[in-house]
Amino acid sequence: MVSKFNTIIETNRLLLRPFTMDDVEASYQMNLDPEVSRYTGDGGVVDIFEMRNRIKDVIEGDYAKYGFGRFVVEWKETNEFIGFSGLKFLPDYDFVDLGYRFLQRFWGKGIATEAANASLDFAFQELKLNKVHTFAIRENQASTHVIDKLGFSFEKEIVDDGIKFDQYVIHSKH
Repeated sequence: MVSKFNTIIETNRLLLRPFTMDDVEASYQMNLDPEVSRYTGDGGVVDIFEMRNRIKDVIEGDYAKYGFGRFVVEWKETNEFIGFSGLKFLPDYDFVDLGYRFLQRFWGKGIATEAANASLDFAFQELKLNKVHTFAIRENQASTHVIDKLGFSFEKEIVDDGIKFDQYVIHSKH
């Protein structure tokens, strides 16, 4: 599978770039933290082989199929992998989703907002999308705070795989 996705985005503190197979170990280590996966609805990653398959088949598959996908987020100062942010087309919903996940030691520093803003700019300015959705489990107050700061509007409550999520939407201002 050949990926044509090579977009790199730079913010004040962050570098957003496509995933590569070199990110397997760092992604796996991040997802070992039960607090990181607590509100994701995916139960975390079982083993490093699953992480390898997610990057190879799902993330790089999205790059090849849709021309975009989630970005690795690096701390510019050290070039350290600190998580991911970005877009994912969800065929079951027929829309583009914004997601993010970070190492716990980077929580509470505005990084999710900074990375998500860059991802939304990419969605609206480069991909020319009209809207982007996101989901949050209501109890995840940190994530709902980010969603509010980004300007998303509550759309509806949904249940997916037995888990209740709030679905939000933001429309392009262009």
